[in-house]
Amino acid sequence: MPKKLLLLPPLSASSAFRVPRARPAPLPAMNAARTGYRVFSANSTAACTELAKRITERLGAELGKSVVYQETNGETRVEIKESVRGQDIFIIQTIPRDVNTAVMELLIMAYALKTACARNIIGVIPYFPYSKQSKMRKRGSIVCKLLASMLAKAGLTHIITMDLHQKEIQGFFSFPVDNLRASPFLLQYIQEEIPNYRNAVIVAKSPDAAKRAQSYAERLRLGLAVIHGEAQCTELDMDDGRHSPPMVKNATVHPGLELPLMMAKEKPPITVVGDVGGRIAIIVDDIIDDVESFVAAAEILKERGAYKIYVMATHGILSAEAPRLIEESSVDEVVVTNTVPHEVQKLQCPKIKTVDISLILSEAIRRIHNGESMAYLFRNITVDD
Repeated sequence: MPKKLLLLPPLSASSAFRVPRARPAPLPAMNAARTGYRVFSANSTAACTELAKRITERLGAELGKSVVYQETNGETRVEIKESVRGQDIFIIQTIPRDVNTAVMELLIMAYALKTACARNIIGVIPYFPYSKQSKMRKRGSIVCKLLASMLAKAGLTHIITMDLHQKEIQGFFSFPVDNLRASPFLLQYIQEEIPNYRNAVIVAKSPDAAKRAQSYAERLRLGLAVIHGEAQCTELDMDDGRHSPPMVKNATVHPGLELPLMMAKEKPPITVVGDVGGRIAIIVDDIIDDVESFVAAAEILKERGAYKIYVMATHGILSAEAPRLIEESSVDEVVVTNTVPHEVQKLQCPKIKTVDISLILSEAIRRIHNGESMAYLFRNITVDD
């Protein structure tokens, strides 16, 4: 009897040669962990990278690898030497004497990082340049607003700065601005480094600086004095100058357009409002650039009986002949922070002292990267600080 054959269904080509494979691992969830961060310096000179190195040491990080240099024709070139894709990038730029070169370095580095697909680009600019040009003067321009637009166009998404000359400058930007304060560090210096500071009086060298001086005086529980009647014009007294229509001799004015005549301002003789006799005078301001007004104020305070005079400010630009004028003046000590490099000026004038503010800048960087609140850095800070 013949054997029966069992017929099996034909195998398809795909199933005939199918090889068992391991199950693929699932892809990591998006945004499961925060991206990394890097800190770059937008200037390669030793004086300007000093603050950046202090900040990275506090953060326990290394300074980003980049090269910033000037071509023989004066053009600025920036080269990023490592990958920054998907990272939070912090650019630290201190402003040396060559302000325009520093601005171009910052703009070009920000654009280079934007092109390299950085996730966020945060500018750490302790002293914001052109902050004094934040109001219309004659037929000029508001340069600070122009710079804010340029930074946004270059790719910056956030700025950390310190003691803006006018706090309203924050409104020029289309992205967040954290305006930190140096007053806690300067107040600490007064309490720890000025002997017998309880016998001091806080001085405003002009009525415009009275609010800042009042804030210092209230925190230290000290007296307040204001110098009134400076010979030079303050910012608020500067003539706008936009005559419209232009002043023309023998011009015919329509009777309906006659305006009341505005009397010209006349400053009174220099007066010190407050008692400084036999006391330590501490002059406070936000910027020390041309020191003539500070030297003149020190002479007046000396005549009124102050036996020791300190000048304290956040930004020590100290341009031109400032070190020599301070050395030859009645000022005993000038205290500024390291928002602006001034090592050369310190060599020229031993009266200049420096307060380090890298602690608050590094903490701001850490909090922004981790998405933490910045409120802790502004505790007990008022509008006038």
